Amino acid sequence: MNQPPLLGQRALVTGSSSGIGLAIARALLEAGAEVWVHGLASPAEVDALLHDLRLVGPAHFVGGDLSDPAAIVGMIEACPPLDILVNNAGIQFTAPIGEMPAAQWDRILAINLSAAFHTMRLTMPGMGQRGYGRVINIASVHGLVASIHKSPYVAAKHGLIGLTKVAALEYAALGDRASGGITANCICPGWVETPLIEPQIAARAAAHDGDRVAGVKALLAEKQPSQRMSRPEDIAALVVFLCRTEAHNLTGAALPVDGAWTAQ
Repeated sequence: MNQPPLLGQRALVTGSSSGIGLAIARALLEAGAEVWVHGLASPAEVDALLHDLRLVGPAHFVGGDLSDPAAIVGMIEACPPLDILVNNAGIQFTAPIGEMPAAQWDRILAINLSAAFHTMRLTMPGMGQRGYGRVINIASVHGLVASIHKSPYVAAKHGLIGLTKVAALEYAALGDRASGGITANCICPGWVETPLIEPQIAARAAAHDGDRVAGVKALLAEKQPSQRMSRPEDIAALVVFLCRTEAHNLTGAALPVDGAWTAQ
């Protein structure tokens, strides 16, 4: 019987109490990793989350305000030396540039970009010493192209891809095929079917006599040619592949999962 591909690896997934992050945490557990989940949750919500995840594998919860560098240090110190780091946490606020509150710009850049820098600077040196490490930053299609009214989000996601490329170059020669090496990559999802966008789907479906499939196609028609959404589990499956030793030479990439959005 083959052992799970990530058995013995230790992973942190930020922003993993729901949505894409939770799917990633679950997939890493299923692949044999020990996982530290992170997010905004009440004690009761944490208990329920861990109860569910521990049916799959060894899961733990760690808190930390990602807009605060000191809190990020505390979060990393609460984990053991990490083999896998998934920076998934992110926030959004939309407004034209001339109307974008400066505080929103600062907060989005802090959580969507600077937090990844801090987690990477604190974990990658240890990965380099051990010869195996995976940094997977969940960017966005908006790390590759722009949309109006999203200036801080687009800036942060473009910056995240650039940061990831630098890390990939700095760590490319460490480790080997047997150990798996150290890689850093971005995944750039387009539309992903999460509870957060259900109101938008429902609104479009209502205009099509309640037909949800037609509503999804209408929502995606402008930008995502496939006219179908990815599932959080689809993104999670790609994360697991990137963590495998066979992916030792796949580094410095920004991988779009966008139904040909950026092919246009």
